[in-house]
Amino acid sequence: MKKSFWDNIAGVYDLFERLYNRKCYDGTGAKVASYVEEGSRVLECACGTGSISRFLAQKAGRLTAVDLSDGMLRQAAKNLRWFRNVRLCKCNIMALKCRDNYFDAVVAGNVIHLLDEPYKAVDELLRVCKKGGKVIIPTYINMSRPDSELLIKLFSFAGAHFTKQFDEDSYKQFFIDGGYKNVEFDIVDGRMPCALAIITKE
Repeated sequence: MKKSFWDNIAGVYDLFERLYNRKCYDGTGAKVASYVEEGSRVLECACGTGSISRFLAQKAGRLTAVDLSDGMLRQAAKNLRWFRNVRLCKCNIMALKCRDNYFDAVVAGNVIHLLDEPYKAVDELLRVCKKGGKVIIPTYINMSRPDSELLIKLFSFAGAHFTKQFDEDSYKQFFIDGGYKNVEFDIVDGRMPCALAIITKE
């Protein structure tokens, strides 16, 4: 099977992110975890190398972290090897093999802008989240920084598939246009900032 762009860069992804955007890269995991209750049951989709997972694992009673890239999952297994409350598996965010209303919190970091059907993904995240639980969606708002345009072009040339780009206002509008209620937002600053959308499921 042909390796994906994400498989190919998995081994150097953390290094690149920390060289380019360390404050935001590490700060996003800490910020996301601050919205998760101690001992909760958490699902993280598109976990990548586990950069957010390592913060979630410190709060969650049980963390299920999934990704579609075998390379990313192998790197996540290395980065999360000290945690005994983490389960890693391959899964598609568009069709989660999970029961309705099962998780206390559901996280999907920096993936919405890569999807052809992002609203379908958000609906799937909400489906598996308990009523009263939180769906937390951090996404880079690269349109707010002029120097990020070249970086996005380089990633696209290398094989990454971006379907959307956001600034803070257009990210908020994305959820308004999707008809989602009870959404609050938070920002993690950095060279390329990250906006968190936090949806409380009714």
